[in-house]
Amino acid sequence: MRRTQATYIALIAGTAAAAAGFVWSAMAEQSAGEAPAEASRLETAVFAGGCFWCTEADFDKVEGVVSTISGYTGGDLEEPTYKQVTGGDTGHYEAVKISYDPAKVSYEELVDYYFRTIDPTDPAGQFCDKGSSYRTAIFVDDAEERETVEESIETIETSGVLPNRVVTKVIDASEFWPAESYHQNYYRTNPIRYKFYREGCGRDDRLKKIWGDKAAIN
Repeated sequence: MRRTQATYIALIAGTAAAAAGFVWSAMAEQSAGEAPAEASRLETAVFAGGCFWCTEADFDKVEGVVSTISGYTGGDLEEPTYKQVTGGDTGHYEAVKISYDPAKVSYEELVDYYFRTIDPTDPAGQFCDKGSSYRTAIFVDDAEERETVEESIETIETSGVLPNRVVTKVIDASEFWPAESYHQNYYRTNPIRYKFYREGCGRDDRLKKIWGDKAAIN
């Protein structure tokens, strides 16, 4: 039987429609697979825990933390230098800005981890580093973050795990100034010097003494 021109047109149209349907189906499946990645947005947290080399090294090991930047915050001086900040007249703290995936680690978990990497009972600084720039503080973006931190402090003090009260300050976030490039990822770029400094400063020994098996030591 000979097929008419109309039959051929119908066959071609049907084939085209099926192909289009396949393409749209594939695109829909791809979009569905990409949705979670698009929905996952990074958030930031800023912690001052004494020497920012150590704070950066500690948080880089946390699952869900995407990046860390050492820097200065809390003071009024714009574009401060390391020398100016450690001089003690700028009001700035050595701090670390952390970018994290809230789908993998919560702000509350980061706060809990932070406290176990520091001595929150020392008002003069941290470990072998003393001075205003080495004091501990958490810089919060909003009332919700402040509440989370204050509840964490209350839990710590109620537990009685520490010998003295928590003196870590909770401060409204302000301009964060990245530190000089040689400070970034110092524990990776200068591993021998970093290890010598950390051990010599007695950071981990002090953490074990005050936190016991709850100390966050990597």
